[in-house]
Amino acid sequence: MPSDTPRLIDGVRGIRYGEIIAAFSRDGRFEAEVFGTQFLNECPQELWDSLDAAAIAEDMGAVVVKLNGPRLWVLDGMGVKVDSMEPVLREFNGLLMRRLAVIDLGASPATSPYTEVHVDRGAVFFFDAGKPVYELVNPDGLAYVMQALCIGVDPSMSEAGLGALGDRLSMPDGWTYRTRILDDELVVDTTATIATVLQDEFENSYTLPA
Repeated sequence: MPSDTPRLIDGVRGIRYGEIIAAFSRDGRFEAEVFGTQFLNECPQELWDSLDAAAIAEDMGAVVVKLNGPRLWVLDGMGVKVDSMEPVLREFNGLLMRRLAVIDLGASPATSPYTEVHVDRGAVFFFDAGKPVYELVNPDGLAYVMQALCIGVDPSMSEAGLGALGDRLSMPDGWTYRTRILDDELVVDTTATIATVLQDEFENSYTLPA
């Protein structure tokens, strides 16, 4: 999908980060706020290991907190982020994070692999021509492109091994995994729309381009 938004950050592929996802009960639904280390620090392992999800949930008044990561980007650049809410910087046991997005979790704070969630992130992701992308394809032919791999579930996960990841996935019936080299730049622009994302069972995350 083409975008008029300029690329402002390059060389993103392989950069490490971590997130805290805090779910709250609001107006009969569940909503999650996402805090991340992106472009603040590279989520040092010793600080990440010190985080206690239950203690963070109690401190924030959240129903539950998910420690999401650490993760490595598998995209190449980013555009301007639209801030749809007040910017918030917060330290979690010494690990500095910024509030990045809001997720509509609907009637349940729990999510499962291969299930779409909708994220108000207001960002533009760029995948370079000539670079590999890794995609989950649903039975209707919709392809979700991996935006970040997770080393929190499997510390040995790396981009070098993503070509064979499909052999390790327990995908729902009709789903497939593929890798390909981009002929043209791929741009995922969610500055004016809500992003659609999902994860596999290793918590690698994917985004729907359209």
